[in-house]
Amino acid sequence: MKNTLLLIVLVGFIFSAKAQTIKGIVLSDNQPLENAYVYNQNSKQHAHTNQLGQFVINETKVGDSLVIGLLGYQKQNILLTKGLLNSSLIINLETKAFLLDELVLTEPVNVINSMVKIDLATSPINSSQEILRKVPGLIIGQHAGGGKAEQLFLRGFDVDHGTDVGLSVDGMPVNMVSHAHGQGYSDLHFLIPETINTISFGKGPYYANHGDFNTAGFVDFKTKDKLDDNLISFSAGQFNSLRTLGMFNLLDKNNSQNAYVAVEYIETDGPFKSPQNFDRLNLIGKYNAFINSNSKVALTLSHFTSQWDASGQIPQRLVDNGTLSNFGAVDDTEGGETSRTNFNIQHSTILDNDVEMQTNAFYSNYKFQLYSNFTFFLDDPINGDQIKQKENRNIFGFNTQFKKNVDYNTFDVSYTSGVGLRYDDVNDIELSHTLNRKTTLENIQLGDVNQRNLYGFFNAEIDLGKVKITPAVRLEYIKFQYQDQLSDTYSNLTQSEVAVLPKLSIQYNQNNNLQWFLKSGIGFHSNDSRVVLNQNIDNALPKAYGVDFGNIWKPSSKVVINTALWYLFSEEEFVYVGDAGIIEPSGKSERYGLDLGIRYQLSDNIYFNTDATLTRARSLEETDGNDYIPLAPDFTLVGGVSFKDINNFSGGINYRYVDDRPANEDNSVQAEGYFVTDLNLNYAFNTQWKLGVSIENVFDTDWKETQFLTESRLQNEDQAVEEIHFTPGTPFYFKTTLSYSF
Repeated sequence: MKNTLLLIVLVGFIFSAKAQTIKGIVLSDNQPLENAYVYNQNSKQHAHTNQLGQFVINETKVGDSLVIGLLGYQKQNILLTKGLLNSSLIINLETKAFLLDELVLTEPVNVINSMVKIDLATSPINSSQEILRKVPGLIIGQHAGGGKAEQLFLRGFDVDHGTDVGLSVDGMPVNMVSHAHGQGYSDLHFLIPETINTISFGKGPYYANHGDFNTAGFVDFKTKDKLDDNLISFSAGQFNSLRTLGMFNLLDKNNSQNAYVAVEYIETDGPFKSPQNFDRLNLIGKYNAFINSNSKVALTLSHFTSQWDASGQIPQRLVDNGTLSNFGAVDDTEGGETSRTNFNIQHSTILDNDVEMQTNAFYSNYKFQLYSNFTFFLDDPINGDQIKQKENRNIFGFNTQFKKNVDYNTFDVSYTSGVGLRYDDVNDIELSHTLNRKTTLENIQLGDVNQRNLYGFFNAEIDLGKVKITPAVRLEYIKFQYQDQLSDTYSNLTQSEVAVLPKLSIQYNQNNNLQWFLKSGIGFHSNDSRVVLNQNIDNALPKAYGVDFGNIWKPSSKVVINTALWYLFSEEEFVYVGDAGIIEPSGKSERYGLDLGIRYQLSDNIYFNTDATLTRARSLEETDGNDYIPLAPDFTLVGGVSFKDINNFSGGINYRYVDDRPANEDNSVQAEGYFVTDLNLNYAFNTQWKLGVSIENVFDTDWKETQFLTESRLQNEDQAVEEIHFTPGTPFYFKTTLSYSF
């Protein structure tokens, strides 16, 4: 009997000590936390939570200690008992201030994105212009009265309105293929800044889950599932500027169902002699529900509409001779209107064998009409050169992604695969010569575009401990179709293209404070359907070949430095110039440079960040000295200092700098650089009422926001003149905001 009891005790001890697999869920305020870090301090096993907040961690036993954490949340330590091993863990993390000294480089899924999360928390977005400025090194410029999509600059690219940066919101694409104004046109103005939950980005063509337009990089936005508080905000500023915002929780049933609605209205005349008469209305409603413990669904409906007048780009010669001020106009009948209605459904679930699946299906109806006059009376000395660009577009599509984590004893592999479809149906895409926004003098282009993009990708992240190796491949199929309504006979042109895009990245965690990476891959951006089909282009999907080598280093608890040496080679690109309805072959090109970023937490309440990019951009098919790429920036610098919760005050000062850059191929004409500083200051009377003041261009710098070397002729001129034409940057601009949370 004694031996029997001893055997039972021994078996029980062996059983209790045996390593097991444990599952759990990490929440905050009854909402699942994605990418929370779970680490077993005894077995050294680790895991990250999925989109439902769930995690699985192997080799656990009684007595092990788990650490659970995520930046912006209070870490928890859990000692595993026999009772916990036999149940599913439910862990609630409390929110706390973002502190840089809590960033451990081996914990986040993506360290750089974690640092941007801190940037966003310490200096929140309060205008649509600031959304993309949160991406380190990304510069934007507006040149059409506030209603047109911004011009983008990144890594030595003049991205125009999105040709080389892929943008998405909740899995829904923002870039417009075969757009009336230019390939990749990306208007983010339908996104209300206060509804943004996270911003994810990557530079270079290294990401298998991103396709068209991801050459210089990508930016993904995720909107909030739930509002922290209801909010009413009213802003008023110079130039007859107003902004009202309302955000309201409609449904809050803990972790089962949530719903909210947000409404934003903006109007301004701008600093121009001719008022902009700009207004914009944004509406968004979002509903989230957990179908069961393993499934979640989200429905989002949004609508955006905007209209404006614009003073256009003005020639430098009229400013030099005193005819115009920086804020004057040659043709103040420019302007336009646009709208976008979106419906997006997202579904996340856990399938059999612990396969995670994420799907979103979307529909957008998009309308656009823009009037511009870049050359004045160059081509038509009687009526002028005003053009109209117009389209009516429907976009349908879906994205589905599967993820499976497999433990091979000595190493782990995370497999990710996905498929997706995007269908663009564009009716009456038009380029016309017009007069006074009323009369159509000539249809230059008129037709219907149908473009289908089907893709699939496979990605394997092999975790060897300190080293992660990630091979991947992406397959793209695009069918172009264009019906020319100006053709005398029926014309329905089609062409199909396929691209295979391999990727390979290696990450080495030397220790908790030093991480090295090597990224390589091939990306692409598609060309306009009209150009591909009308010009008989062989290479409709020109590729970009890139490599990054760098590190992320934390030399002290309060400082993080990231550096990257990078190179990008572009095949011959046929860039569609929507303003003229022509194609400009640019030939092969290369860009290489250095990225440098610094984050410094001076104290718990004061935070500094800056990002610099040094670039050399050259054409490979031109002679030395004539190989500059127009408007490609060679040096940019962005950053600022922010503070929070100092005697109820918060705020910050932010700066951006762009060096002089070539405006033509031989650099004989340059676009002037600028250094602009913005300031914001907020005071919280209590937990509900807040008063804010913001000043754009606090030093009233005279600067040019966008510049182009353009040949133009005025009505009283006999000869055309080629020189810089520009849109002036905002002068000193004061705005105050009163907000109430409840």
